[in-house]
Amino acid sequence: QVQLVESGGGLVQAGGSLRLSCTASGRTFSSSGMGWFRQAPGKEREFVAAISWNAGSTYYADSVKGRFTISRDNAKNTVYLQMNSLKPEDTAVYSCAASKGSSWHTVSNLYNYWGQGTQVTVSS
Repeated sequence: QVQLVESGGGLVQAGGSLRLSCTASGRTFSSSGMGWFRQAPGKEREFVAAISWNAGSTYYADSVKGRFTISRDNAKNTVYLQMNSLKPEDTAVYSCAASKGSSWHTVSNLYNYWGQGTQVTVSS
């Protein structure tokens, strides 16, 4: 069992930056692929970024490529999402997710554990 807790969300002006953190409990974190997803009001949840168990592989949605960076520190059981050059359309609840496997996925139903989410609001 893995429990995930996100932090770092907030209100920021367009062009600003935020760093989200997702801290996991459970012994399987270091062997799990991790992902970040977001859901804006009235929209479906969408994939943002993902990272393999050893950070050897990462993948980004086209909408965030070049602006967001996913990373992880297995010693701290934490995965991060550095978000730069934020835009109003990035406003959403951001959630992290853990896979039972070691690889990353872009499809939400391949993740087994989810955090409660953290709100990110970007003002214009």
